[in-house]
Amino acid sequence: MTEPKRFIATPTGYFMVLRRGDDVFARLEALMREEDIAFATFSGFGFLSRAIFGFYDYVAKAFRPKTFEQLELTNMTGTLAWKEGAPSIHAHGVAGDESFRAYGGHLLALEVGRGSVEIAITTLPIRLERAVDPDIGANVLQLGS
Repeated sequence: MTEPKRFIATPTGYFMVLRRGDDVFARLEALMREEDIAFATFSGFGFLSRAIFGFYDYVAKAFRPKTFEQLELTNMTGTLAWKEGAPSIHAHGVAGDESFRAYGGHLLALEVGRGSVEIAITTLPIRLERAVDPDIGANVLQLGS
């Protein structure tokens, strides 16, 4: 059986529908490479079996990760850019559990649960890169000089 299509082109970019078990960031990175996306913004929502949020510790210059399972992704926004020739995703989101508690912040990883995750991607024709800002030790989108 053939795998279902994961994205279609739209007048402003792409629309993605990811399925159970899909790694959201891996699918976005593959789309960037396959379609040669220079830069894009995105938003999405759906069902997750697992989400890893990260809180950036400026002293340690690293994310402190926390994993949550069986969530509804109520909102995800972010950008798709490049760093040293590789796709670089910056995403934040909010997800809730069955008790209606919400968790939010920087997204490090997402796996689609039962149902789907839908993502609208708006592309822009200029290639933007990320570089580490030495003051904070984190990747920052560069807009040129």
